[in-house]
Amino acid sequence: PHVEKILKEYDLPLDLKYIPIIESALRPHAASAKGAVGYWQFLKSTGKNHGLRIDSQVDERRNIFKSTHAACRYLKDLEKQFGSYLLAMSAYNMGEYGLNYEIKSQKNNDFFSLYLPLETQRYVFKAISAKLIIENQKSYGFHLKKSDLYPPLTFDKVNFKSDFQIPIAIIANAADIPFKMIKDYNPELRGHYLEKGNIDILMPKGRAKKFKKIFNSRYKNWEQIYKTKFHIVKSGESLIGISNKYQMSFLYLLKINNLSMKSMIHPGDRLLIE
Repeated sequence: PHVEKILKEYDLPLDLKYIPIIESALRPHAASAKGAVGYWQFLKSTGKNHGLRIDSQVDERRNIFKSTHAACRYLKDLEKQFGSYLLAMSAYNMGEYGLNYEIKSQKNNDFFSLYLPLETQRYVFKAISAKLIIENQKSYGFHLKKSDLYPPLTFDKVNFKSDFQIPIAIIANAADIPFKMIKDYNPELRGHYLEKGNIDILMPKGRAKKFKKIFNSRYKNWEQIYKTKFHIVKSGESLIGISNKYQMSFLYLLKINNLSMKSMIHPGDRLLIE
């Protein structure tokens, strides 16, 4: 229902909701050998080109709402470029440059007359098959009761504004839910921390009201402790030198600060050291 609602906002055919089913089976962490990730299987470059944030802390290809908005923008552009949704879906699968090359080479822009890679030839029909089976379940031997179905995702949205990274464990504790549930509701979050800044996250419906009061109290206590647990980078210092100074693992220093082996530090940067 969330995907259908967004498709309606963009005035797109509702049958396009079957694309994420054939792309990922609606699994946020689905990944292909080519590096496509998420519900709609965006490559990193394509996702970024259509407004998705993809970095070491957040991967919005795994967010059902933001990735669906991005997919709708992309499909609208493809339909405008190629003139039909069949060709738009083909371009979505093989890339617009590849499809454009085939159309020009074959001097034909009719989907059913084009000779395309086998995967792309099958792509549209996979979506049609998914539609036929899901909308006519009994005809295909699926006798499902309402209790067999996944319930629609319901949630509360909570906004965080902080100058510090916040451990997701503190958020989960204040909401009285497991750490895993926060990650399940927000699969775009990577690692163990909610980064500093202004961020919205989802949690189970009904948890937000009590959460805010409990979290504010726990956050203040944590903030006081946190302020004593960081190191201000000075000129000439290195990550290895800082890890040695505090007798901590170099890799652990990278992990808790969401850094990589290639990350650069600069004088004035603040590093979490515990």
